[in-house]
Amino acid sequence: MNIARSFNNWRKYRQTVSELDRMTSRELQDLGIIRSDIRRVARTSLSV
Repeated sequence: MNIARSFNNWRKYRQTVSELDRMTSRELQDLGIIRSDIRRVARTSLSV
């Protein structure tokens, strides 16, 4: 994987984590996510 792609993946991961972190627990629950799963969800979003 080249450096540019790695950087873009890292940036997308951090953006996803930040957006989910800003949500309330209720909003996360509506999406079927618990707060402790945010990083896992962000990682799996890269493979989509």
